[in-house]
Amino acid sequence: MIKIETHPADSPLFGQSKWWGQPDMPEELDYPEVTMVDDDGEEYQDPLTFVCQLRCADLAPHDPEGLLPHDGMLYFFAALDYFLGNYDTADSPGLGLWSEKYFRVLYSPTCDHLHTHSIVYDDGTPFGLPAEAITFSPCREAADGLRLLGRPWLDEVCEQMPGMVSLLQVDEEDRWHLVFYDCGMLHFLISPDDLAQRQWDKVQCHLFSF
Repeated sequence: MIKIETHPADSPLFGQSKWWGQPDMPEELDYPEVTMVDDDGEEYQDPLTFVCQLRCADLAPHDPEGLLPHDGMLYFFAALDYFLGNYDTADSPGLGLWSEKYFRVLYSPTCDHLHTHSIVYDDGTPFGLPAEAITFSPCREAADGLRLLGRPWLDEVCEQMPGMVSLLQVDEEDRWHLVFYDCGMLHFLISPDDLAQRQWDKVQCHLFSF
């Protein structure tokens, strides 16, 4: 089990493990978007919030069992705008299991030839929060906070999603104004077999709130 701690950074942290910011991906990976419908019934593409990119070589010292890849980069995206305070313009994916359109986990087997996928608003302001550096350390299996692997911290999630591994656990954070309704936690979940087979398209996203 791997604890994630984040720290404000003075740079975009290109090619490094980072939380928020803009993803650095190879050309063959597209920035994921969700199809939305405006008030006039017209469809448009809305970018998912980039959550983090994790350089797998940084995870290797804390993953002796090899549950995660030890090369390449893992990327996590989710529809978090609403939970970051954009209540008027963002869609809320709701509680429980999310539709697959509201999240994405991508993997690149290499960290070479990356380029930054910059998403900006019409006025040129960067989409999302500033990049934060990540440090990793061991933790107990069901710790709270930001975490990789282990079982979900909340017993309610374990009961609703038995046997699933918490690939990434996202907790609330006042510093980011990240709040899951009254009080909650978001999990990217995967079965042990799908994790072993690196079936990232089989990841599920589950939100629980009290």
